[in-house]
Amino acid sequence: MKLTTTVLAAGLAALFAPACAAAAADKVTLGTNWFAEPEQGGYYQAVADGTFAKFGLDVTILPGGPQNNNSQLLRAGKIEFRVGGNMLEAFDAVDQGIPIVVVAGHFQKDPVMFMSHPGAGLDNWADLPKATAIVGATGIASFYEWMRVAHGFKSENVKPYNFNSAMFIADKGSIQQGYVTSEPFTVEKEGGFKPNIFLLADHGYATYATTIESRTDIVVKSPDLVQRFADASAIGWYHYLYGDNAAANAAIKQANPDMTDDQIAFSIAKLKEFGVVDSGDALKMGIGAMTDQKVADFFAQMVKAKVVKPDLDYKKAYTLQFVNKGVGLELHPK
Repeated sequence: MKLTTTVLAAGLAALFAPACAAAAADKVTLGTNWFAEPEQGGYYQAVADGTFAKFGLDVTILPGGPQNNNSQLLRAGKIEFRVGGNMLEAFDAVDQGIPIVVVAGHFQKDPVMFMSHPGAGLDNWADLPKATAIVGATGIASFYEWMRVAHGFKSENVKPYNFNSAMFIADKGSIQQGYVTSEPFTVEKEGGFKPNIFLLADHGYATYATTIESRTDIVVKSPDLVQRFADASAIGWYHYLYGDNAAANAAIKQANPDMTDDQIAFSIAKLKEFGVVDSGDALKMGIGAMTDQKVADFFAQMVKAKVVKPDLDYKKAYTLQFVNKGVGLELHPK
């Protein structure tokens, strides 16, 4: 299901209108990396409240998922923007010679976390390396390698995660990967307890997440388009986190009928509680902020963990051209 500004933005008040608002809107498509969910709320918000439209953009949101390869569509020139997972995807694009570049990092913290049973001897981060670790294949090859090298986690403790929390719920001596906005909600409902949550970002895992990717040719030939998209997206995130997000949530549920109000409320609360979107550099430079130092630190972590090659020209993976301008800071609660 697609969501477009032309349907949802009609008649809404004009806010943050650029000087070129009277011109015909540029039609662009944003492909996400999963089904519609609150973790993409800022983009649905910018459609629903007319922010994209007021920046001269007619945006179609194309949900991702197992059957939708929006990464391939971006590479093939079929869409203009994509929500990326984290900087490892951008590093991999450089390694493969694919001209994709990150233009904003809307999550200052990757929402990936591990959870444990409370009162089972696994209440502190330092306790976790001794536990059975339920981890998916992608995690084993990425963040768990960092955990192993940086914090002493053990490969022999790993059991495969099949994206069902039943094994974790049954085993009090286990820890399980997930997203802070999602799996703990499932455990609370199905397991009847609140798990301990350990956000990897709070223990040194330094990547940006929910990045916005575009193609190098668009960045070079249409920088104004990219700038307007980046600015409107940042404002959309402020409105979604701190304003009236009812229309955006309705659009998310329309695009993903499996999404519930309880899940949405939980996800938004965790995004705020853990400062996933609005923390760190974003507090001074605006949502979407990125720095060379943080990217360099993450690259160094991944080199040490032997996840990426040390000679990779990682600086080709991103640009700071469109961020760090303080866009939307006035919308942060005082």
